[in-house]
This record gives sequence, structure tokens and C-alpha cells, in this order.
Amino acid sequence: MSAATTLTTGAKPTGSEKIKKSHSHRINWWLTAVIAVLSLTILIPLYFTIITALKTPADAGTFSLPTTWEWHNFADAWNKVNYPKAALNSALITVAAVVLTLLTNTFVAYAVARNMDKRFFRFMYYFFIAAMFVPFPVIMLPIAKQFGSWHLDNQIGLVLLYMVLGLGTNLFIATGFIRSIPVSLEEAARIDGAGTWRIFWKIIFPLMGPINATIAILTALWAWNDFLLPLIILTDQSNQTIPLAQYVFSSQFATNYPMAFSSYLMAMAPILIVYIFAQKWVISGVMRGAVK
Repeated sequence: MSAATTLTTGAKPTGSEKIKKSHSHRINWWLTAVIAVLSLTILIPLYFTIITALKTPADAGTFSLPTTWEWHNFADAWNKVNYPKAALNSALITVAAVVLTLLTNTFVAYAVARNMDKRFFRFMYYFFIAAMFVPFPVIMLPIAKQFGSWHLDNQIGLVLLYMVLGLGTNLFIATGFIRSIPVSLEEAARIDGAGTWRIFWKIIFPLMGPINATIAILTALWAWNDFLLPLIILTDQSNQTIPLAQYVFSSQFATNYPMAFSSYLMAMAPILIVYIFAQKWVISGVMRGAVK
């Protein structure tokens, strides 16, 4: 007797149905324990960061609670980093990188996905995927020298690098999803006289909402938190991002850990809030892009 029959007839569930229901609601305690232990890898550093941000430099370095709560560390870090200016630079670079990435990488993914039967596009797909496995330190110095010679050692060059270096990951995520969209939609649009550009922007791009959200969030996380690319590309100190501005807390002989950790928490707050509200799109987008 099925569950639907049970509901319609009002009959009591059989013993086998009760067993199936109990199995479906059983808690996997082993998996729960593993997740709980692994979560400590996030919670313990976060706890250490918060309590260190509220200590004096002499008390920093232990897991004990502060003897005196030094809330002024946040105000000192705000002024030391020039947080409004650094945050504005990071925000401009992040927004520009997200917009440019969505406008270009998704169209490249569409072109590759619809031409995978052709040798050139198939080669380009695997070429960009293989580029994901090239360690960045290998190409770091050539990129810095080349962009310097092109006079792109500024925010524009940094945004272009985020667009290009993220192409492999974004192509991998978006291609599988685009191939799951029926080609009949595009064929119907071509019969009505629509061209490739119009088909993409009017049909394909709106359908890529979950994938676009995933690409946008991953790009934003990368651009906001990145330290190495701005370090080697930006030569004008007035354009420095938050991670670069926070480098002021470290010197050759000492580091002001409470003030530095206060700055880290303030820098983490905006992008953490964005991720908390948007994490469902990241997970659903990756799952949809990974399975055709």
C-alpha cells in the first residue's frame, strides 16, 4: 500500500511503511559528529580572532578571555587603515570585476557549450580548465612585468586580471548548465528572426540566474579578500585595497595583533553578510553546473 493510498483511504500504515519512515528520519550520528568536529576548524580561529581583537598587545596570543575589553582597538584600526578609503577601493574593484566577469565569461561559456562538437571549441574548453591547475606563483612575475609595460598597473588592470584568471572556474561551472538548456528554445527564436546575441541576452542569460549568482558571489569573495594580486599590480598607494592597507600592522620587528585582528573583523563583515544571505545560490549553482 503506497503512502498516497494510505492518505486517501485512511488506512493505517503497515509495518514495512513504518520501518521505511523511521529509516528516512534516522539521524546519522557519525556524520553529525564529523561535521561538528570539522566546524571547530572555523569556530576556533574565529573565537581566537574576536578575543584577540579585544585585548592589549601584552595579553594577545592566548585563548583566555580579555582581562580588560579594549573596544577602542576597532576605532584605532579604522583610523590607521583609513578604512573608508580602502573599503571604497575594494568595493569599486569588486563590483567592476563581478560585472565584467558576468558580461564576458558567461558568453564564452555559451559559445563553448553550444560548439563542443567542434575541435577548436573543445580544445579551448580543456585549455581553460587546465589553466586552473597552474600555480599562480609560476605566472605571478611575468604578469606583473607585462601589465607594468602596458601601463595597466592600476585598478583597471586588476579588474581585467580577475576577469581572465577566473575564466577557467566560471567556464567549468556554467558550461554544464548551459548544455542542459534545450536547444529547441534557441531554434524557435532563430525561426522568429533572432540572432545569436539576442538569443543569449534574451533567453540564455536570464535562465542562467543561479549560475550567474554563483559566479558573482565567488568573484566577489575573491576580489574583496585577495592580497597577492593587488600587491603585485597596484603601484599607486592611494588605490590600495583593504588587505593591502592592513599590511601596515606588520613590521620587521613587531606586529600589533589586537589592532590587526580588529581590522580583519571589520573587513570580513561586509562580505560575510553577503555570503550568509547568498550561500543557497552558491550551493545550488555549483550543483546545477556540475551535472548536465
